[in-house]
Amino acid sequence: MLTAMATAFNADGSVDLDGTARIAAHLVDNGNDGVVVSGTTGESPTTTVPEDGDILRAVKDAVGDRATVIAGVGTNSTAHSVELAEQAAKIGVDGVLLVTPYYNKPGPAGNLKHFTEVATATDLPVMLYDVPGRTGQAIAWETYEAAIALETVTSVKHATGDPVAATALVELGYDVYSGDDALVLGYLAHGACGLVSVVGHVAGRQIHAMIDQFLAGDHDGALTSYRTLSPVFTAVMGVPNYGATTAKAALQLLGVLDNRRVRGPLAELDDDEHAALEAALRAADLL
Repeated sequence: MLTAMATAFNADGSVDLDGTARIAAHLVDNGNDGVVVSGTTGESPTTTVPEDGDILRAVKDAVGDRATVIAGVGTNSTAHSVELAEQAAKIGVDGVLLVTPYYNKPGPAGNLKHFTEVATATDLPVMLYDVPGRTGQAIAWETYEAAIALETVTSVKHATGDPVAATALVELGYDVYSGDDALVLGYLAHGACGLVSVVGHVAGRQIHAMIDQFLAGDHDGALTSYRTLSPVFTAVMGVPNYGATTAKAALQLLGVLDNRRVRGPLAELDDDEHAALEAALRAADLL
């Protein structure tokens, strides 16, 4: 159970390191085995290399050795991603998350070149991230086949909407993590080992318990838990303005943050969206 954590911001738009540390501690205290820092939910396209380093150090200090810390290093510039990976290695994280380059659409050969250069820049384990809805292209099968031969590539966060693909990826040698809260049971049923969540900001213990139920063979119990959580998945991820925006609003409702600020081009939840989220969380007894 991992959560792609949000990054807190001050009123002047600067990174709120204390707030970010509180988010990390909250996640680890509430069911998460690890955190993914400076991913999409962390608004990584809007943060600088020095900011990413400061965020990582704050998270490491907050969680110590209680949880795994994975650094998002994916960008659409190979040199930039290598720089982020090298910085993360110096800070001492446990692994890196490497998304397919977005917007450029480099194709299978370019993606493999990108993955290879970043994966060989450090000795850190690499989790690939396949999310065509954001990047514009899925990782090709031949790229998966070649990438798993790289010594440091170990796993994939799979957010393609295709749980069946997990079976083939596991056979290829990947540890597969669902990249979609709502599809986690389908992924586990096809051989995945866990989840990289967003809803874990507010329901980490409950999601972790559901995963444990399924992996222990209590599939009926896991399904019952899933039905309870399904409205929460919809409230956090099933609206147009979702992700960092809903995660931060949920953290504000929980009292972890005192605001729900995001950096442009994102827009924070308006009052109606915020009220709908609050109602869903209260209905699920999460507030």
